[in-house]
Amino acid sequence: MTARGETGAASLAADDAGGPARHVPVLLGPVLEHLSAQPDEVIIDGTFGAGGYSRALLDAGARVIGIDRDPDAIAGGQPLVEASKGRLTLVPGQFADLETHARSLGYDGVDGVVLDLGVSSMQLDQADRGFSFMRDGPLDMRMEQAGPSAADVVNTLPVRDLIRIIGLLGEEKRATTVAHAIDNARKEKPLTRTADLANLVEKALGRSPKKAQIHPATRTFQGLRIYVNGELHQAARALSAAERILKPGGRLVIVSFHSLEDRLVKKFFADRTKVRGGGSRHMPEEDVPPATFELIARKAVEPTEAETAANPRARSAKLRAGRRTAEAARDLDIHSIGVPRLAEFHGLGG
Repeated sequence: MTARGETGAASLAADDAGGPARHVPVLLGPVLEHLSAQPDEVIIDGTFGAGGYSRALLDAGARVIGIDRDPDAIAGGQPLVEASKGRLTLVPGQFADLETHARSLGYDGVDGVVLDLGVSSMQLDQADRGFSFMRDGPLDMRMEQAGPSAADVVNTLPVRDLIRIIGLLGEEKRATTVAHAIDNARKEKPLTRTADLANLVEKALGRSPKKAQIHPATRTFQGLRIYVNGELHQAARALSAAERILKPGGRLVIVSFHSLEDRLVKKFFADRTKVRGGGSRHMPEEDVPPATFELIARKAVEPTEAETAANPRARSAKLRAGRRTAEAARDLDIHSIGVPRLAEFHGLGG
């Protein structure tokens, strides 16, 4: 697990500027506190990355199932697998399928699940992965290094779909301007480089004197990356999968880095921890399904000033955590917790 990219407008700019600690796991202390892993408990680290969380969980005596969709992360984790003496299993795949992965390894239930959402600093730091507008490279952005790339999206999708992707997922208020600029440019030649797209967006939007430190392409890159990797779909499906695989008393800990992710997690826990109200003679009691989680952290946990000073990429991180009850898991409508309906693009990771 690495320090995740902070994908809000200001925070992603900070990511691309780099930080002094490249592979520092964000909110490690609170993550371990809320997971409360005991010796021989089974914990799923759904976003293995550089292995920061997994390593700490192994040190606590837990058995860990590490999942990552990035082949580089799986390859880089092999020394830790060897050192773990059988207590770490690495699985290449999507964390949305964490229940399937656990059951395929013979586990009908696990004691904890931790997810560190967003892009990893390792991916941002490699120009040839195409995530960063500060490092010229192919316009790629694929975490799995397979399937349609960001270049396929910007050169293929209709303008109306680009507007929704950049506007909803990138939270770019001037998404229409950006989408039309992309459309005009691709009529001349396909957009294939990160620098070309970044320069195009900067030219279309200009730079605000009040936000000089924030690159104008920040939100566009965020929206494209989330879309290409189906990140919100993946996160929502992972929450549902965690509900199904966690034992009663099992802990679910989520670290998010931008408002879209955090709202999704917050809405999930709000729905799953809701209890029946008392009602009145004017308002009948609400028919609420039994709660499948109870909150461990009543509010989002944020990094201390000391952590953000040591690792700027932690600045926008928020941790939310819940403990599984004994009630049966329920179906989840992912759109009800904030996953937007967007144009389908065959082969994307959603």
